[in-house]
Amino acid sequence: MTEVVRIETPLTHEKVAQLKSGDNVLLSGVIYTGRDAAHKKMVEALARGEELPFNVKDQIIFFVGPTPPKPGQVIGSAGPTTSYRMDAYSPTLIARGLTGMIGKGLRSAEVVDAMKRYGAVYFGAIGGLGALLAKRIVAAEVIAYPELGPEAVRRLEVKDFPIMVIIDQEGNNLYEIGKAKYRTI
Repeated sequence: MTEVVRIETPLTHEKVAQLKSGDNVLLSGVIYTGRDAAHKKMVEALARGEELPFNVKDQIIFFVGPTPPKPGQVIGSAGPTTSYRMDAYSPTLIARGLTGMIGKGLRSAEVVDAMKRYGAVYFGAIGGLGALLAKRIVAAEVIAYPELGPEAVRRLEVKDFPIMVIIDQEGNNLYEIGKAKYRTI
């Protein structure tokens, strides 16, 4: 059984280097949200020479479009979205210093190559647990692209947010490791 690793943001390269595929992580600190529409806007802004809505260096983006909060809640259900939808944009952000991404599902070879080249990690969160994950979010604020509604960029503060390292900075991929292990049984 893998030991639980506690990580506080920012996610520096020193912290990334310690993470291995399969590690269970409890994450605390500031993270940002963004899905494909927000990623597209951010990459287009960079292409025009504009600044991003937040400095991505040593940061984590959670691929989520949360539901509206009910009275008394910080945020509504916040389950991860399918990560491959961000694959066209992630290498650009990783090259700018993004060190972590949280989502679900496979990533392209281009994303994994960028992770290995620049030192980034891909975390998985369980998709069916959006309501429970939301309870680990202690603050939420829209900081960019409010016109995108649930897909707006948010600054979240999380406490003991449960995730797992799916792909580490060396390219070790839990999905591939798991399949290979199963084949030997």
